[in-house]
Order: sequence, then structure tokens, then C-alpha cells
Amino acid sequence: QLQASGGGLVQAGGSLRLSCAASGRTFSLYGMGWFRQAPGKEREFVATISTTGPSTYYADAVTGRFTTSRDNAKRTVYLQMNSLKPEDTAVYYCARHRDYSGGRQLREYDYWGQGTLVTVSS
Repeated sequence: QLQASGGGLVQAGGSLRLSCAASGRTFSLYGMGWFRQAPGKEREFVATISTTGPSTYYADAVTGRFTTSRDNAKRTVYLQMNSLKPEDTAVYYCARHRDYSGGRQLREYDYWGQGTLVTVSS
């Protein structure tokens, strides 16, 4: 089970940190990902983090502004979002990758959190 939190209302240029807490003892064995879905749009990839390294990859739209990290002892993955823009407004979802690596495709993920709403005002 994945529980995302940390969303809210923020002005453009501001920051938020999302957290995603996982239950179970296998968190450290799986890559994790962040996706978002804006109203009327399809769910899209935001960021992913593998288990080893760890390696991280980002969507072009958030590169340089967002950072994902993980704390295996706390079984939590984070998404630090800086310099937020109105176009970042969406429901943000965390998800567990099917193996130790990360990925950009929805189909690579087998468990999803419930989502947390981020609203960026102009």
C-alpha cells in the first residue's frame, strides 16, 4: 500500500515536498515513480528512482525543478518540487515499479497510491 501526502495550494514560484509512504518490508527492492494527471489530461510521467545508486530520471518539463529521493529505512519516497508553475497543477501519484529499476511508462508500475492534489496559482 502506498500513501501519498504533501499536496496543497501554492503560489507560482513556490515549493512543495510530496511524500509517499509504503507499507510492507520490500520497499527497498523496488524502483519508485511519480506521475501526475491534470484535469482533462492523461496521466503522465514525472520522475522515477531506482533502488541501486540510486538512479533518477525526470520528465523534461520538470528537469531542474523537481528532485526525487528515497529513504529505505523510512520506506518513503519524496518529490521535492521547486519553482512551481501553474501548469504543474495536477493530482500527483506515486507508484511502485515492477522491479528494482525505474521507468517512464505507466505499464511498468504495479501498485499505485491514491494521489495528492497540487494546485499552483498564478
